[in-house]
Amino acid sequence: MNKKIEPIHPGEILLEEFLIPMEISQYRLAQDISVPARRINEIVLGKRAITADTALRLSEYFGLSERFWLNLQIRYNLEVEKDRLKDRLKREIKKFEKVSYYSVTAEKK
Repeated sequence: MNKKIEPIHPGEILLEEFLIPMEISQYRLAQDISVPARRINEIVLGKRAITADTALRLSEYFGLSERFWLNLQIRYNLEVEKDRLKDRLKREIKKFEKVSYYSVTAEKK
């Protein structure tokens, strides 16, 4: 029985691993990093992606690298697209076949 684990949106990680344990409200975070509260709320709800701008602000605020936040978003995006396109990619893309130097030179003789 293979149960598919749904990709975790970075907003869920922001909420569950940072805001709740640190007792920081979405409003306070938004104020402290100078962004609209709606932006943080939409990220937490999984309706908005973490952009480079937001990643830089979160990294400065929490003392983590901006890549941490962007990598969360990129991994999420890749998993969502992989699930969405997996059958289609197998049908539409012909894999590159590596040709060795020796097979090419043998054909010329």
